[in-house]
Amino acid sequence: MASSFFALLDDISVLMDDVATMSKVATQKTAGILGDDLAVNAEKASGFLTNRELPVLWKIGKGSLINKIIILPFAFLLSAFAPLAISLILILGGIYLAYEGVEKIIELLFHPRTTNVSEKRAEMTQEEVIDEENSKVKSAILVDFILSIEIIIIALSTVTQSDLIIRIAVVTLIALLATVGVYGIVAVIIRMDDIGFKLLKSNRNKFTNAIGIALVNALPVIIKTLNVIGTLALILVSGGIFTHNIEIIHQLVAPLPQLMADAIIGLITGIIAFTIISLLNKWKTSNNKLLP
Repeated sequence: MASSFFALLDDISVLMDDVATMSKVATQKTAGILGDDLAVNAEKASGFLTNRELPVLWKIGKGSLINKIIILPFAFLLSAFAPLAISLILILGGIYLAYEGVEKIIELLFHPRTTNVSEKRAEMTQEEVIDEENSKVKSAILVDFILSIEIIIIALSTVTQSDLIIRIAVVTLIALLATVGVYGIVAVIIRMDDIGFKLLKSNRNKFTNAIGIALVNALPVIIKTLNVIGTLALILVSGGIFTHNIEIIHQLVAPLPQLMADAIIGLITGIIAFTIISLLNKWKTSNNKLLP
């Protein structure tokens, strides 16, 4: 009886070692996309009123967790029985990411903001503010869904030769890390100014005051930087999906550096998607005007 118990403990220990080792490998493989996920979500979680930032981030974080709960079982099933379906889902998601990225670039170039968020919101009704917030949350959760698929697929690809239980443990761990880690860091970033103000208010010494001023002044710069990085990440991630999952495109851009190839393909796809959606919206608007 005792020997069976210790044998079980030994098996559990070996299993945990395998999970830890494979999790380390999977984390290294997904580090790039996790970085993109962080930049995109920090950009998505910014631009709200100060008192709404954490509640909005909590909504997006819960949506991200639900995304992982939905994706994980389907990822295990599809990878076993219909691996082609995963590629098709990734490609459709890539089109959406490319569209989002190009839309942001066009908005920045041709429709720059002339008023800040606070001034704009002051002119809006409470209902309009809530509608805008909900719209941004839905968009953030949808983008997170697509990025989550890629994170889970990449993590899954690193443990294809492992036992089923190790695959489930490793990919689930990476999925949780992607949610808790990313949104934890985003929460710290968007509340940097509050931390800075508290340090200034405490007025303990010159050192803490200097840190407080630095945090307050750094936040707008970090948010603007993350806006740019988040937009680039959308383009690069989408381009990477196409170059890795469509053989013709992979062969076509093979002579180019990977980063350049991903950027070109992502931009082209985004421009095509944006043009088609814009034309459809115009057609829909013109038809609505013709209706009595």
